[in-house]
Amino acid sequence: MGFSCPAGSQRDLKLRKGCCMKNRATLIRTIAIALVCSVISFIAGYFVSVGTLVSWDVMLTRPLTDWFKQQYALFFDKSQVDIENIEAFNRVKNLLNSRYYKPVDVNDLLEGAIRGLAAGTEDPYTVYYNPEEMKKFLEEATGNYEGIGVLVGMDENYILTVGDVFPGTPAKEAGIQKGDKIVKVDDEDVTVIRDIDLIVKKIKGPPGTVVKITVYREEIRDYIDFQVTRQAINVSYISSEILEDGIGYIRIKQFDNDISEDFRNHLNSLLARGIKGLVIDVRDNPGGDYREVVRICDMLLPKGLIVYVEDRAGQRKEEFSDENYVDIPISLLVNENSASASEILSGALKDYNRATLVGTRTYGKGLVQQIDMHFTNGGGLKYTIARYFTPSGVCIHEVGVEPDVEVTLDEALRNKSLDDIPHDKDNQLQVALAELRKKMP
Repeated sequence: MGFSCPAGSQRDLKLRKGCCMKNRATLIRTIAIALVCSVISFIAGYFVSVGTLVSWDVMLTRPLTDWFKQQYALFFDKSQVDIENIEAFNRVKNLLNSRYYKPVDVNDLLEGAIRGLAAGTEDPYTVYYNPEEMKKFLEEATGNYEGIGVLVGMDENYILTVGDVFPGTPAKEAGIQKGDKIVKVDDEDVTVIRDIDLIVKKIKGPPGTVVKITVYREEIRDYIDFQVTRQAINVSYISSEILEDGIGYIRIKQFDNDISEDFRNHLNSLLARGIKGLVIDVRDNPGGDYREVVRICDMLLPKGLIVYVEDRAGQRKEEFSDENYVDIPISLLVNENSASASEILSGALKDYNRATLVGTRTYGKGLVQQIDMHFTNGGGLKYTIARYFTPSGVCIHEVGVEPDVEVTLDEALRNKSLDDIPHDKDNQLQVALAELRKKMP
C-alpha cells in the first residue's frame, strides 16, 4: 500500500524548500558582496598607502599594471626613522624613474643610496665597496697590482696628499713631490672621494701600465699632470745609522708586515755598537699594522698597558708589554702626517715618559676598521668598529698627540722628502738630538 502526504503537508514542504533556496541565495549574495568589499578595501588601502608614500601625482604617472608587479621592500624600525624621510626617499626614486630626462638604472640609484648610508656616518673610514671595487681590493691583496712609489694620506680637507716619495721610484723620476695634492687619477676627479683606499686602488695597477696623475702644487698654485709607469716597488720601510755622540737613529716610514722584526734587528745592531741614546723618527708615517707597532712598543716600555681599543658596547681589548725592555734615553720625532700606528707608539712612549716627543701635533686617527665581505652581490663594507686609547685613557682621534717640544720644520724644507734633507739642515732632528743629550749620561 503506497504512502501519500496530505495536500497541506505537500504545500509546507514546498515552502520550506523555497525558503532554504532563498536563504542560500541570500547567503551567497552576502558572501559575494563581502568578498567584493574586501577586495575593494584591500585595493583602496593598498593604493592609499602607496599614494601616501610616493605621492599621488607620481603614482598617477605610472601605468596601473605596474603597481601589481612583484615588489621589494626596505624595512626600517619606526622608532629610528621619520616617515617624512621614507616619503622623501620614495618620491626621489619615483621622480627620477619617471620624469628624469633620460632613462635611469634603478640599481645604480640604489647603489648610490647604499653608499649614502655609509657616508651618512660622516666617517671617512666607513665606506661601501661595490662588487667591482671589492674584486680589485682582493686582487691587490694577492699582489697582482703595483704602484708608483709614494706614501699618501688625507689632509684636513680629505684631499689625498703625498707624504713621501721613495727614491728610485717612478713617482720620484716623474717629479712628484712631497706635499702635492692628488686631485685626478686618469682624469677622474678624486677630490670627491673621502676613502683613501679607493683612490690608492685607482693609482695602483698592473706593472708596466701608465697612470695619469694630476696634482695641485701649492707653492706654484697650479696643477701639474704626470704620466707615471707603474712598477713593483721594492723599498725598505726602515733604516738606521749612528749619529754623532753615540746616538742611534732609526727611521720607520710605515708599519708594514714584519717591521717589528726589522726594528729589533736594527736596534740590536745599534746597541751592539754602543749607542747611548736613540732617536726614532716616525714623521710622515701614515701608520700600518696594529700588531707590529704593539710589538715595537713592547721592546721599549716597562711592564704595563700599551694600548686598548673599545667598541660601542664598552668592551675593551687591551695589549700589554712584559718586564723586558731597552732602557736607554729616547727622542721621538713626529709631525702632522704621523698617524694611526705612529700615534699608538707616540702615545704609549709619552704616557710612560719613555721618550721626549719633538715636532708637531700628530694627525689624529684613532679608529679601528674591519671589512665585512658577506654580501650576496659580492660587495663589501669597511666600517669603524672601535677607538684606540692610550695607556692613560686618552682617545687620540681628531685630537692627535701633542709633542713635548713643538718644532715646525723650516719652511724651505716643507715640501722635501726627509730622505732629501741633510741631517745638519733638519732643524727638528737637531732639536731632538739636543733634548736627547740632556738625558744621556
